[in-house]
Amino acid sequence: MELIENQNIEYKAGWRDEYLKWVCGFANASGGSIFIGVDDDKNVVGVLEAKKLLEDIPNKIVNYLGIVADVNLLKENNKEYIEIKVLPSNVPIALKGVYHFRSGATKQELKGVALQQFILKKMGRTWDDISNDAATLNDIDRNAVEYFLRKAVNANRMSADSLSDTTEKVLENLDLYDEHHQIKNAALLLFGKRPSKFFPCVQFKIGRFGKDNTDLIFQDLVEGNIIQMADRVIEILKSKYLISPIRYEGLQRIEPLEIPEDALREAIFNSIIHKDYTGVFIQMKVYDDRIILWNEGMLIDNYTVETLLGDHSSRPRNRNIANAFYKAGFIEAWGRGISKIRNGFISVGLPAPTFEEKMGGMWITIPRKDGVKDGDVGVKDGIKDGVKDGVKDSNVGIKDSNVGINVGIKDDDVGINVGIKDDDVGINAKIIKSIRENPSISAEKLSNLLNINSRTVERSIKQLKEFGILKRIGSRKTGYWKINGDENDTN
Repeated sequence: MELIENQNIEYKAGWRDEYLKWVCGFANASGGSIFIGVDDDKNVVGVLEAKKLLEDIPNKIVNYLGIVADVNLLKENNKEYIEIKVLPSNVPIALKGVYHFRSGATKQELKGVALQQFILKKMGRTWDDISNDAATLNDIDRNAVEYFLRKAVNANRMSADSLSDTTEKVLENLDLYDEHHQIKNAALLLFGKRPSKFFPCVQFKIGRFGKDNTDLIFQDLVEGNIIQMADRVIEILKSKYLISPIRYEGLQRIEPLEIPEDALREAIFNSIIHKDYTGVFIQMKVYDDRIILWNEGMLIDNYTVETLLGDHSSRPRNRNIANAFYKAGFIEAWGRGISKIRNGFISVGLPAPTFEEKMGGMWITIPRKDGVKDGDVGVKDGIKDGVKDGVKDSNVGIKDSNVGINVGIKDDDVGINVGIKDDDVGINAKIIKSIRENPSISAEKLSNLLNINSRTVERSIKQLKEFGILKRIGSRKTGYWKINGDENDTN
């Protein structure tokens, strides 16, 4: 008989009871065969007392493992050997309280998180489906729930009546409550007031790097619930890390992101949904020419990067989280995410991102436009267009070194250059816009309205005042703001 080398086959020259570990490992994986009386070179050397082993081995497998294996006596060149055929089990199998697992050509002893995930998988459940007995409804942020409901209704994936549902009913409809009305892990991740209270590595970390991994220039850490995390990440990327070159179509000011925003958002959604939340935080590294996005979590069984790049079914690591993101209209349910990311870049003439299974997770390399650097903000596509007809006298005469750094406010104000840092440009634009709408607005209300921390708001206001763009009239409590150059500015 010809013996073929295979990761589901093991050869043993003789029988030892310790080989029950291999039987256990095969049962917990995808099954396999063990040949007793065959050496490592796949030569049949035979076994003594083959008929006795033919009785002893099946009995030991039943007694120690609780499963039935097909044990056969075979013969070649007058030498007898034994084949043990092990079928995969749909329940976890332990040998004396220890779980073994066949992976590739090795046998592993499962412990800790790996054991927990293995048992959940065998039970047809995922980590995000586990109930958390330490959590209550008080740990759920109603604002996050309402954000989700608005998105779901706008996406036509939930009825408008859902907007008035109680938090408890929303969780029940999303299957985020168990039969004992305990909150599941997914609910705390999606809508938790402080998910890090329960899970230490929920964060999304962003870093701006120079030439290499050792040259960290600045960084941000995005925390909080994951249903709103992509919005917060995109907001930070727009304000500090990526460029929005300015162009005009007639009198309309156009500021598209340097890379396709929808495709970038899809990549961020994928990293959040498929992350292994027992591992470390999601990491995004922004370089001059590329962005690296990595989330912990190996691909599911039998899936490869090539599988993802072709037609494939949707098999998310965290089913409950994926379901909520689908209901919110953030993703499709047909395994099209990778195609949408790639096509989004190709459609605007950029190379498609590359995908790798690396360092225990998914590694995506996203290209940036050739030669784009942070210092190019406002210069791309020609700053001359940024000083158009209608610029007020108070906005001219800015130093050459400041040209191209625009507050980004009304079309007729495109020449207002304040000479500030690139990462403050987007924030200042929002502050100016909000002040125009409500001149008496306080810094505290600006912080809440724009979802920007108060220290950042105060720093931006200080910069705008120092460069003569903004002026405070009256006291802190009863006064109001004036924007120099506006029609109502008579000073």
